[in-house]
Amino acid sequence: MLRCAELNLSDSALSNMTMGMVYDMLIERANDNEKYPYKATQEDIERFFGRGD
Repeated sequence: MLRCAELNLSDSALSNMTMGMVYDMLIERANDNEKYPYKATQEDIERFFGRGD
């Protein structure tokens, strides 16, 4: 409940959410403070997934 309060989630908001949704929000909040050394380019994405043609 403390973590939900930190995210400003009300009881009514929580009643419409799964635990997984709350965990995802907590993870995303923690990731906001991370510094990533490299940001993928479109070329990187196409090399990994293919062009999709």
